[in-house]
Amino acid sequence: MAYVISDDCVSCGTCEGECPVGAISQGEEHYEINADECIECGTCAAACPTEAISAE
Repeated sequence: MAYVISDDCVSCGTCEGECPVGAISQGEEHYEINADECIECGTCAAACPTEAISAE
């Protein structure tokens, strides 16, 4: 189950730098996680200051 980023994201970019496989990128409205690349490690969720990332 891949992780997802909710609308609570403030686009700070912290998660993008923490992802070990580069599955996170800036989307139109906020950062997005590519489910096909996500390895479900949870590193991004732990790093998110607004707790906008959770398991799908």
